[in-house]
Amino acid sequence: MSLWLAGIGVSRGIAIGRVQKLHGGDPEVVEYAVAPEAIDEEVERFEQAQRLALIELREIRDRIPVGTPGDIAAFIDTHLLMMDDRSLTDATVANIRSRGCNAEAALRRSRDALIAVFEQMEDPYLRTRQNDIEHVVSRVLRVLTKAERKLPGQDLPLSEPAVIVADDITPADIILLSQQAVQAFVTEYGGPLSHTAILARSLGIPAVVGLHNARKLLREGEQIIVDGENGHVLADPDDKAQAHYRQRRLQQAQDRQLLQLLRDKPAVSRDGVSVRLQANIELPEDGQDAESNGAAGVGLYRTEFLYMNRKDLPTEDEQYAAYARVVSAVRGPITIRTLDLGADKQVDSGQRQGPTPNNPALGLRAIRLCLKEPELFRLQVRALLRASAHGQVRIMLPMISSLSELRQAKLLIAAGREELEREGFAVAPHIPVGIMIEVPAAAIAAALLAREVDFFSIGTNDLIQYTLAIDRVDDEVNYLYDPLHPAVLRLIHMTIDAGNRAGIEVGMCGEMAGDVRYTRLLLGMGLTEFSMHPANVLEVKRAVRESTVNDLRAQVEQLLQATDLDTFERLLPALNAP
Repeated sequence: MSLWLAGIGVSRGIAIGRVQKLHGGDPEVVEYAVAPEAIDEEVERFEQAQRLALIELREIRDRIPVGTPGDIAAFIDTHLLMMDDRSLTDATVANIRSRGCNAEAALRRSRDALIAVFEQMEDPYLRTRQNDIEHVVSRVLRVLTKAERKLPGQDLPLSEPAVIVADDITPADIILLSQQAVQAFVTEYGGPLSHTAILARSLGIPAVVGLHNARKLLREGEQIIVDGENGHVLADPDDKAQAHYRQRRLQQAQDRQLLQLLRDKPAVSRDGVSVRLQANIELPEDGQDAESNGAAGVGLYRTEFLYMNRKDLPTEDEQYAAYARVVSAVRGPITIRTLDLGADKQVDSGQRQGPTPNNPALGLRAIRLCLKEPELFRLQVRALLRASAHGQVRIMLPMISSLSELRQAKLLIAAGREELEREGFAVAPHIPVGIMIEVPAAAIAAALLAREVDFFSIGTNDLIQYTLAIDRVDDEVNYLYDPLHPAVLRLIHMTIDAGNRAGIEVGMCGEMAGDVRYTRLLLGMGLTEFSMHPANVLEVKRAVRESTVNDLRAQVEQLLQATDLDTFERLLPALNAP
């Protein structure tokens, strides 16, 4: 009898294969006392395990094929940096010496302390990076306890397509498994921003996450179908179901081939509306991926990782070198977001004194932190201005909620320009300065803010969360995360309308921009600049080219004026009708 299960679809595609469970998780750790005369030996045992784990990870890094998207190698590079970071090592050694305990228990305490900090982070994308800590520590623990995480590939012949079912999967395991006969991933935990989700999308492997009790409900070796778009898993499918999904899989493969024909085609609607499709990136290598997928520049470049996993602040020259490299690698404009960290997740040398705030999402973060710590902001601004000599740089300020914040930030940017020009540095004559609209207050006050900036970029991820008062990383409430909630759509429309009336560019860099289900809705609202993961550019381009924007505007206007939910839900599907 067939069993239908639902999780969160995070990487599209259809896969058919047999279940292979990835057993593991952290090995069991028992804390015990170490005699004073054996402390030095215990410290050496820990450091030796760390060195061996580092060698293992480097070997995996070396196995990544040439031409693999840059963000895949970036996950392993992040783990290598963490494993080589003295802060984790020093904390563990200190625990061994101060508590007189074994290395495994000391390392676990260090891990728990770091994870507690990450759990207080307000940005959902960065908060999920606590998984990096867990995966790094787990690898070292396995060396210490001599436990091995068994990877599939031996129980079934490689010719047999396999679907990996696990509690969670480390980036290193995903890379190794992708080189075997692995068709899809199904995990009990995780969300759209988890490692499994991000890497599966980059590798083009279907994935469903957040499917609780998957390892209990699915039997080893049984055949299942994974629908990565809808988040469905069908166990023990009958012949009719198999034929249906095989046909869908064939159609999707043919569709991907057709999309490649659009790479050099313009993103212009049937009625002549030109749309700019850009990419969200984190590394210079990602710029190449963006260009190969036909992106016209970069709509969001995140800078936070320059500040994380280190004890000191990056210097101006260090930041300049990083920014200049990515600016030089990108053809077209590149929008660089200034620091979007909070006081709870600064580097060790800049941590705020006092207790961690109960709700850091509403606390000292992003532009608020930069204005309170102007030297922090000043160094980044100077580096960005210097990098403007290498390309078309635009500066974007996150979490602006008032005119006073915006004006203070612009004054600091102007002061940075004056300093650099006096010192003889080259700076582009005009650098557009814009803001992210990710706070409901900013969307409501968009008409006022539009008078003093060069562009808006709508950050839908945070805007939706703040508007609906939910955390999409929280499994208990993430079902309430709804991009199509009428309140969210009205705020988006309000922002686009205010920007258009003021004559400034309005873009979107949140996940809605890269989801083809929302492309026509956003076009109908008047959006003409989308920024997304490079892999989504061609599909959104096709949707643009197959749309008649003037017709969509009339339909969206009617939808937004709907006074009851039934009418709203009836009109919405009509936008994507053939």
